[in-house]
Amino acid sequence: MQISTVLKTKGASVATIDRDATVAAAVAEMARHNVGALVVSSDGRTVEGIISERDVTRALDSFGGALLVKPVRTIMSREVRTVSPEEEVESLAVMMTEHRIRHVPVLEDGALAGVVSIGDVVKSRIEELEQDREALFKYIDAR
Repeated sequence: MQISTVLKTKGASVATIDRDATVAAAVAEMARHNVGALVVSSDGRTVEGIISERDVTRALDSFGGALLVKPVRTIMSREVRTVSPEEEVESLAVMMTEHRIRHVPVLEDGALAGVVSIGDVVKSRIEELEQDREALFKYIDAR
């Protein structure tokens, strides 16, 4: 299954935040959108970084409560792995596992086209397995 199929199912909306916004604002946006990460983007099309719950948690250890007033750019992940809509979900799952990442922006022609989470990957794999199971039952019943 291609990543484009996952985006068609879940939608292509992406929660973003500006690099100069505070970490408190990022936390509020994650809660508002019910997501575990935000793409850091000044224009909603380019990926400058990503900030996740994990980034916030780790930074709390270093900065304590002062973290909340720091800008997102202070703790965002700058090296962001991305995928294209044509890539296969299976290869994305491998990348996410190898690099221990849970959110991957999708770029189409260099512009932000969506985000796929590990939950989206698991859901798509379950759907594929269910389709395979149903096909096998139909095959067995036809014999």
